[in-house]
Amino acid sequence: MIIDSHCHLTYEPMFSSIDETIRKAKENGVDYLLTISTEDKSFGSILNIINNYKSVYGTYGIHPHEAKNHKEIKFKNIIDRINKNKKIIGVGETGLDFYYNHSEKKDQISLFLEHIEASKQLNLPIIVHTRSAETETLDVLKKASNRADLKILIHCFTGSKEFAFKLLDIGAFISASGVVTFKKSKELAETFQKIPLKKILVETDSPYLSPEPLRGKSNEPSNIIHTVKFLSDLKKISFEEFSKITSENFFHLFGNLN
Repeated sequence: MIIDSHCHLTYEPMFSSIDETIRKAKENGVDYLLTISTEDKSFGSILNIINNYKSVYGTYGIHPHEAKNHKEIKFKNIIDRINKNKKIIGVGETGLDFYYNHSEKKDQISLFLEHIEASKQLNLPIIVHTRSAETETLDVLKKASNRADLKILIHCFTGSKEFAFKLLDIGAFISASGVVTFKKSKELAETFQKIPLKKILVETDSPYLSPEPLRGKSNEPSNIIHTVKFLSDLKKISFEEFSKITSENFFHLFGNLN
């Protein structure tokens, strides 16, 4: 069993060929998929998908790029959306992205804090996007986790080893995407080599970030096998054992899926 802990099935080209996308995933041993929310207007499509496909679960959240367009979203709005369906099992993706700064920093931080409050009240994991914002992300999460138990998943981790271990210190789980397989990602691979197995999840972030040897092509959940193979070799365990451990980590964080 493999679980793609982060994909975007509402994005093209997957959305137009969702039957085929999910069938191929299943054929490659991907038993469950978590399709991630990035803006309010696409949430209806996520609800339709999770209602129509038993293997797919979802989240609700606003990507930091979209913060400027969602200033009205408060934690109560997030809670209301998530309570619409029991298959909505996470909050996010949310976080901070100061690389592109598509939204003002203050708006990103404000919305991030609303997601954190919803996560705490619902006792659901928060899926965190962080880019060029290690210090600020850690500061926000440390303060929040000191006040209450917070279930944290850092998605598509590409940061430093120092950042990774500071995140582990506050109980975060860390997800690997296809980026770890890139030839220029040697430092990232070395970081994942040091991260404890019990703290690793895997994802595609599809349709983005296709792993080697498919880099440059549109990504999809079935391609996660290349990332799993790379990481199992890195960790010097079997493909099957690595798949089992990362799936158990997913269940530990998100609970058993019904």
